Amino acid sequence: MTSNMVSKESRRSGARSGRDHDEFVLLEHVHVRFGERVIQHDLSCTLSAGELVAILGPNGAGKSTLLKLLLGLLRPTSGVLQIFGEPPRRGNRLIGYVPQFRVLESSQMLRVRDVVRFGIDGDRWGFALPSRKRNAVIDAALDEVGALHLADAPVGLLSGGEQQRILIAQALLTNPKLLLLDEPLANLDMAGSREVIQLVERVRAERNVAVLFVTHDINPLLKYVDRVLYLANGHNLIGPPETVINRQQLSRLYGAPVDVIEAHGRVFVVGVET
Repeated sequence: MTSNMVSKESRRSGARSGRDHDEFVLLEHVHVRFGERVIQHDLSCTLSAGELVAILGPNGAGKSTLLKLLLGLLRPTSGVLQIFGEPPRRGNRLIGYVPQFRVLESSQMLRVRDVVRFGIDGDRWGFALPSRKRNAVIDAALDEVGALHLADAPVGLLSGGEQQRILIAQALLTNPKLLLLDEPLANLDMAGSREVIQLVERVRAERNVAVLFVTHDINPLLKYVDRVLYLANGHNLIGPPETVINRQQLSRLYGAPVDVIEAHGRVFVVGVET
């Protein structure tokens, strides 16, 4: 596994050589506790412009909780947490957020452009009147994700991959510098997953955004990911995939024997629920 993954890391490092490395996200000794339950203990990491970091771990490890902290929806129990040099706050338009995948209702009334429009004025009361400027912004976002031809289609009739593209378009409307994706590959087949990952990689390259990508499977992302943040048992590991996803490190993180197996260019973690 090591030689294969190291060569990929070398290619990724070369591709990042021209990027701006200003820190967008800073966590220092962050602790998160809900009552007596420790969600995360002593989490320290940074995220810079143009980086893609995959967040891995079993159910309940705190992956979605971390995104909510960055969105200002939750507060850490202790520690320092900054977004663009400031404490997190709700409604930060520099953050684009795609929540966990949900099947959009098969409504003949709700069109694709209606869903995308929520990214502009979904937090406002009342009915938003159409305008040329708003429609132009929506069309540009749809064009960026390759879905302009779907603008007037009923959103409920789209495939899972198409719906995910629409939600990403919505997240891009405010020209964010940080993109948070909460399990965007859930319920997608292999082809749909590949299309979404390639879209995210293109957006990252063209916009130089930082990306946090929550997933249960690192394999589709190995070609593109810069670092992995692995959460388990209230603890964490962060680094390049080959330094985190190995038997010694994951066994220590889980507190139980874990095997890491490479087969046909894929990495499998055996012995724990992931």
